[in-house]
Parts: sequence; structure tokens; C-alpha cells
Amino acid sequence: MEGSLKEIRLFHTDCGNKFKNKAIEELPETFNIERSLSHKGCPCDNAVAEATFKAIKTEFIWNETFADLKDLKLKLWDYVNWYNHHRIHSSLGYQTPVQYRENNLKKVV
Repeated sequence: MEGSLKEIRLFHTDCGNKFKNKAIEELPETFNIERSLSHKGCPCDNAVAEATFKAIKTEFIWNETFADLKDLKLKLWDYVNWYNHHRIHSSLGYQTPVQYRENNLKKVV
């Protein structure tokens, strides 16, 4: 795993007033964190992020202990691999995200 994945730090918020202040804008830049914002007036952007974070918290983090950051990264990589390649999603017609993407790419080509 070492060296094969690009680490991306992401901070996702909506465009609400509580996120429009100097500290919130400077903090991600200070720590080399990419800022992700929902589009104004489009709650769907935030819904996807919130659903993803809920799944990570309830399926991955709940009752889990990590020895150190390396252990967390390894287990998170395993979880994301399982989530994308093995976990079926009712919203995707009971397919994995990878199956869904591959089946829909065939329709486009």
C-alpha cells in the first residue's frame, strides 16, 4: 500500500454562514487540506457526503480501535475496497459501486 495511494485530505462543508469565516478558510490551507463545498442551493451535494460519512462511522469506525495512524490507514483502505467492490447498495440496483459504474459506462460507449 505504501506509495501506491495518493493521500488526499478533504474538508467538506455546505455553503452556510457558519463556514464563511477567516479561520475556516485559512485552516485547510495551513494543513494542506482540500476544501470541498456544496453548490449553493443544491442540497444533493451535501447529502452524498453526509451519507458517505455516516456509512464510514457506522460500518467502519464504530467499536473499532486503531493502534496508530498506519493501522487506521490500512484498515480504512480495506474498508473502502470492500465498500466499492463487495458491498451491494440498494440505491444502485443491488450492485456494488464498481459494478454500477462498469454497467453504466457500457451504456455510454
